[in-house]
Amino acid sequence: MSRPRRLQLLGFTKLYPNAEQPRHGLFVEARLRRLARRPAVDLRIVAPVPWFPLRHRRFGRYAAFARVPRCEQRHGIAVSHPRFLSLPAGDMSLAPLLMAASVAGHVRRLVAEMPSAPVIDAHFLYPDGVAALLLGRRFGLPVVMTARGNDVTLWPRYRGPGRWIRWALTHCARVVSVSESLRARLIELGAEPQRVVTLRNGVDLDQFRPPVGAGRASSGGPRLLAVGHLIERKNHAAAIRALPLLPGAELTIIGSGPLRGELESLARRLGLAGRVHFAGALPPEELPAHYAAADALLLPSRHEGMANVMLESLACATPVVAFDVEGVREIIRVPEAGRIVEQRSPEALAAAVRRLLAAPPRREDTRRYAETLGWEPVIDELEVLLRDVAAAAA
Repeated sequence: MSRPRRLQLLGFTKLYPNAEQPRHGLFVEARLRRLARRPAVDLRIVAPVPWFPLRHRRFGRYAAFARVPRCEQRHGIAVSHPRFLSLPAGDMSLAPLLMAASVAGHVRRLVAEMPSAPVIDAHFLYPDGVAALLLGRRFGLPVVMTARGNDVTLWPRYRGPGRWIRWALTHCARVVSVSESLRARLIELGAEPQRVVTLRNGVDLDQFRPPVGAGRASSGGPRLLAVGHLIERKNHAAAIRALPLLPGAELTIIGSGPLRGELESLARRLGLAGRVHFAGALPPEELPAHYAAADALLLPSRHEGMANVMLESLACATPVVAFDVEGVREIIRVPEAGRIVEQRSPEALAAAVRRLLAAPPRREDTRRYAETLGWEPVIDELEVLLRDVAAAAA
């Protein structure tokens, strides 16, 4: 049997971890790392960061951008961080043009070093995916874009970004959606159905598993968990408001973000200061113990693409109670996975938690189901898709 031809890939996204932001875009890195492990795949990553001239920490996250190294190695993959001009208060319709123009020289040099023309594998439609497509058309390279969430549910509502996204969907080689519900929206936006493929996220079944000796609390009230950025879209307020309807239950929220003060204030007003615990952002290696110690993970998000926290929780043998948003029905499709809340209210969330706790699944059954959600089948399909695109462009 002949060996497959080496597949040259250029990953393109600003949603990628770096030395200054090690937890930024881990869900993108997870897929690309596994793709890079394939024996006939050569992958380089271009992960642009906004240009900022000053490194002093008084300038907050903008100074962090300035401190990001120009090049680094992560898990054996070469990652470059060219700077692009970003206008924080400017017209967002200019964003892909500015990004593409800023990094074009860097991409040209990188492509010239590669043994053959690569496929650009772009993540997040706007502005990253559109910028990648502008670069692909400039250098004659095919582009595959992956849609991940609010790049489909939010950005198309804005006039300028919406026009760019619709243009990109009709000119890229293929579109990958992380859920069937997002795929349906992409088709509504003008993507040709035969060029949109659903490849859900996977879960690292070795990293996310119940720690040895882990288990739920044997006494006291239910232990509930929520994981995600403290932003409006994640809707942690609904989980807090559900707690008075669950006597004795305690809620731990893992994540950081601008709404922490507001959420802490809400917990105090409801008399829940002793029952709601804010753990802050935690590294991935600390999450399995928290998942495994909980009776249920709550996911009250207003929108999602494919929530990685669902997969991680199930892999740690803990069921999920989630609002009926994008991607949820594709994961919570058996009783062992948890419960879906069709009415998006704190009252309905609490009722679903009570139903789950009245007849909880066996931990081993939840874990066994999660073992069908690993990465390898996803990467198998992805490699075939990318090879088809490369062959068509050759």
